[in-house]
Amino acid sequence: MPAMVLTQQKPASESPLVLREVDEPRPAADEVRVKVSVCAVCRTDLHIVEGDLALHRTPVIPGHQVVGRIDRVGEGVSRFRVGQRIGIAWLRHVDGTCSFCRRGRENLCPNSRYTGYDADGGYAEYAVAPEDFAYELPDGFDDEHVSPLLCAGLIGYRALERAAVPEKGRLLLVGFGSSARIVLQLALHRGHEIHVVTRSENHIRQAKELGAAWAGSDFRDLPAKVDSAILFAPSGKLVPPTMEALARGGICSIAGIHLSDVPELNYARHLYQERELRSVTSNTRDDARALFAEASAARLRLQTTPYSLQDANRALTDMKQSNVDGTPVLIIDED
Repeated sequence: MPAMVLTQQKPASESPLVLREVDEPRPAADEVRVKVSVCAVCRTDLHIVEGDLALHRTPVIPGHQVVGRIDRVGEGVSRFRVGQRIGIAWLRHVDGTCSFCRRGRENLCPNSRYTGYDADGGYAEYAVAPEDFAYELPDGFDDEHVSPLLCAGLIGYRALERAAVPEKGRLLLVGFGSSARIVLQLALHRGHEIHVVTRSENHIRQAKELGAAWAGSDFRDLPAKVDSAILFAPSGKLVPPTMEALARGGICSIAGIHLSDVPELNYARHLYQERELRSVTSNTRDDARALFAEASAARLRLQTTPYSLQDANRALTDMKQSNVDGTPVLIIDED
């Protein structure tokens, strides 16, 4: 089968992913195999490809926002059937027995494993996943437009939950990529007021079109303090001004899996008055079910830009340089 394979980490502009013919995967017991229709491109893929995250295996096929139809099932599969549309996301295994799993925080399981990182992902014609970590997808979204929910949506949903925005509260989004676009719409549906800081004039325009009350490029221009904030941009230097933008008791959640070093914080300016800084780690399966239900209720508008499988390096580069509208999505099977 054709697949985009990573063997050496280097900048996306240097085409680290190589199109190869590799053996088709076979589903083991309790696994399903999908013929991949689309796979959305995620900033985590970029971190893996470029070396911000150490490789867990090599070679590896990236991609963890996978949509397709099941064409084979392993022994013991009971929830899904051949021909059914499903999604495969980042989290693909937890031990189910550790203290975190027992407390409903499986995203913190020390024995967790991930799609496109510990196992081959969706930049390929076929992909396999454990039945327990595959998802029924909401109706009302075609394959291309539902795919960003599988990570951009999931991590954004968890970041929104961690930000604990009060009823009718004011929420600041810092950075405006795929995840922020989804969160903005979810937050509006919940009745919050949204402010956005982003350096891109195009993203400022898009944020306003989606319903942001204010959008600009400078924290100093914010019209008021905010109750909560979510930092999407992977830049630690943005933490201090984000914390300073919080009102008393405000919470900032950091949505990324990778963040550059955070500068020194001043206790009085950034943390005093019970301001909180929280990280976000992956998601739980309950997060996915809750997100899919809310996405349908909110009638999310999911903006995507299609690319062919062999153009995966260009999709990653365009995303890195903010030269793409919405989420880049690799179109694997157009049938």
